[in-house]
Amino acid sequence: MRSDVTHFRCEIDGPVVTVALDRPERKNPLSFESYAELRDWFRELHYDDAVRAVIFAPNGGNFSSGGDVHDIIGPLTRMSMKELLGFTRMTGDLVKAMIGCGKPVIAAVDGVCAGAGAIIAMASDLRIATPEAKTAFLFNRVGLAGCDMGACAMLPRIIGQGRAAELLYFGRSMSAEEGLAWGFFNRVVAQNELMEEARAMARRIAEGPAFANMMTKTMLAQEWSMSLDQAIEAEAQAQAICMQGNDFRRAYEAFVARENPVFRGG
Repeated sequence: MRSDVTHFRCEIDGPVVTVALDRPERKNPLSFESYAELRDWFRELHYDDAVRAVIFAPNGGNFSSGGDVHDIIGPLTRMSMKELLGFTRMTGDLVKAMIGCGKPVIAAVDGVCAGAGAIIAMASDLRIATPEAKTAFLFNRVGLAGCDMGACAMLPRIIGQGRAAELLYFGRSMSAEEGLAWGFFNRVVAQNELMEEARAMARRIAEGPAFANMMTKTMLAQEWSMSLDQAIEAEAQAQAICMQGNDFRRAYEAFVARENPVFRGG
């Protein structure tokens, strides 16, 4: 996986990659360029077997303030319908790329997490936060619908329909305490423990069976649109494929030998 990116930070530490937006002086807003580069990076990630987990980190005390007011919002007011649809499809493609990358993504949220920044956190597989985290799906406050980048589909599934409706209609901030109670955040930790906790989670995932984790992520996404019968059949096929893998055999042999399994993939 390439780390020579231009519009965000990317650090590779063995099987764990940490990415972060890199405009801390402005609370890490997204630009047209960073949207596109993140989309392409996550698409490429699907084909990199060396990476097993991704951390989407804050930078300078904030996660992301969303689309940049001057670099994105202003230009959007002057675009044609065709150009606007091209932009909204591109932003949605970032979410689809994150979901389809095949690697579990951990969002480590601190400070401002707003607009598209909140969507990135939502599209991650696991989310941890500091008490200072303030998450806002604030599209309503700038005259837009809350149905942005999959929010009306994904957020109710995470926190429930009524709670999602409250955040999307009012555009208010969700505190870290609310996010934890509502199931948006998996846990809340002190600010100085955030990245340590995120790395520990990522390492634990990276030490697990990579192919099986990819299959879990795939089925979590695909089963949204399946009936129960379809989901059970799809999981039967997915599990049978995993049973052909070497990690399944390694786990069995380690169990028999009363050892901890070492998953190497394949």
